[in-house]
Amino acid sequence: MNKIIQIYPWIDKEELIQVSKVIKSTFLTENKYTKKFEQKFRSITGAKYAIAINNWTMGLFCCLKALNIGKNDEVIVPDITFIASANAVILAGAKVILCDVDSKTLNISTSNIEKLISKRTKAIMPVHLYGNSCDMTKILKIAKKHNLKIIEDAAQGLGVFHKKKHVGTIGDVGGISFYGNKLITTGEGGIILTNKKKIYNEILQLKNHGRKTKGKFIHEKIGYNFMFTDLQAAIGLAQINKLKKIINKKLKIYKYYKSHIKNNEDIKYIEKVDKTLSVYWFSNIITKQASKLKKFLSEKNIQTRNCFYPLSLQPCYKKNNSIIKKYVNKKNSLNIYKSFLSLPSAVQININELNHVIKNINSFYEKKNKTIGKFS
Repeated sequence: MNKIIQIYPWIDKEELIQVSKVIKSTFLTENKYTKKFEQKFRSITGAKYAIAINNWTMGLFCCLKALNIGKNDEVIVPDITFIASANAVILAGAKVILCDVDSKTLNISTSNIEKLISKRTKAIMPVHLYGNSCDMTKILKIAKKHNLKIIEDAAQGLGVFHKKKHVGTIGDVGGISFYGNKLITTGEGGIILTNKKKIYNEILQLKNHGRKTKGKFIHEKIGYNFMFTDLQAAIGLAQINKLKKIINKKLKIYKYYKSHIKNNEDIKYIEKVDKTLSVYWFSNIITKQASKLKKFLSEKNIQTRNCFYPLSLQPCYKKNNSIIKKYVNKKNSLNIYKSFLSLPSAVQININELNHVIKNINSFYEKKNKTIGKFS
């Protein structure tokens, strides 16, 4: 059997048709297709405002700057997330306060957030990891109590709802990534979501060289170029048409794994927060044998992925004064990293490939159990 890739996007003739329309129009930069793309996301998420952005890292940066977060300010960030979450805070000039994660949901530990709040704390950045919502009910209470802003990193949260509200729209501002491995993709790109007009206007200027109106050379503020393109929007619009099918297929893949991988005390799954509708972007397992299982599956031509490396252990942060990690209990984040595997989860995976993955996982544990039996 050919190598089974862990994840790749679903791209076909529909994207080509949409992109061809943009190319024929000769207007490739941000224009009417981008506006249509933003409108679609207002409809999908229920957000009052949606702003397409060149990539989600810059989206986070814009969210921080729109809330006037910068020098001497602190932002609480989970220890397990893609490094862009923390890097955006550093780029904005603020300091990252690392918070432990919950061992069952993998998301930011709400029981530890308040311990990290100081006079300099300005915001909490919950990251909705692997299509699972953080406990936004508790985070909202904490933020209200301490007068903090909430910036939702919902990079992986498309289609995820907490108490019937789409993630990324629950706090002050948030957004979604469209990187190549996400639920839907525009190659690079992201979208910022907010229900506050002031934040919307601030970000519009920030991404457009500090001016209120495109095409003019009067700049009211210092800004940058974080513009989207109609080429990206064209791909995104084709992808949106597939969104329901993608979400349904991802759920089927997850359920198939869960029902066919033999019951084993060593295999666990990520738990959901109460009243949350999750999306199974990746099908993940948690096992003490993750390292050995990963190697075993690789030898069978099956690709898997580890969890994100804890930020508190990142080499680039060892001597960085912008990362404050003295309060981090590394136990949960390190244990999760060592015991986590993402299984092949591409929408195009077929039943034979799924069965091949499952057969080899079951085989691995059968051999392991037999070895233990002989040894004892």
